[in-house]
Amino acid sequence: MYCVKCGVKLADSEVRCPLCGTRAFHPDILREEGEKLYPTKKYPSARKRTYWQQVFFTAAFVLPLLIVILCDMQFNMAITWSGYVIGALILGYVSIVLPSWFKKPNPVIFVPCDFAVLLLYLLYINIATGGKWFLSFALPVVGVVGAIVITVVALVYYLRRGKLFIFGGATIAFGAFMLLMEFLMCITFEGVYFKGWSLYPLISLAVIGGLLIFLGICRPARENMERKFFI
Repeated sequence: MYCVKCGVKLADSEVRCPLCGTRAFHPDILREEGEKLYPTKKYPSARKRTYWQQVFFTAAFVLPLLIVILCDMQFNMAITWSGYVIGALILGYVSIVLPSWFKKPNPVIFVPCDFAVLLLYLLYINIATGGKWFLSFALPVVGVVGAIVITVVALVYYLRRGKLFIFGGATIAFGAFMLLMEFLMCITFEGVYFKGWSLYPLISLAVIGGLLIFLGICRPARENMERKFFI
């Protein structure tokens, strides 16, 4: 039995939802005459964005971009500090505003685009500052994180079941990534040595990920956690 308002799983003996207080529907529960079985307006209509709203949000990104370019050109006669602002604005626009132009944006398409734009932005910063950290640090770090996130997004988007296994595996993968990141820091930056700090998040995330996988396997434990934490 589930709450008709918030969807929390209820015990058969419960008369009201412990989370939202909505009276539960059960054949054995006596009801007053005329009392409704479920709350009204449970599914409010979604508010759709109009074309002009999209134009407004686009202008909110374009205007600051033009302003910083004009200021930089007036004082420095070249693109210097404004390049960092331009890159950040483009990254924000691609991540936040661009998907809203589509009725049903596919995250499997837009999430890789976000990581691609982020890599280009970091490459620009590396070139502008004369750094040597992009190929040995930024590219593998963003690439690994992007691969994990894109895999999770694709699996959750296309599969209806097994989310605990997906998030559990991703959590363990992020733990292993911490070990890789410390190694990349050691080979990229001078004065940074391997001290093993990455083992702490690795162990913690591995335990959390293993717990999620265990809950996915053991149905009684999963149902107990759902009832306890209202998920």
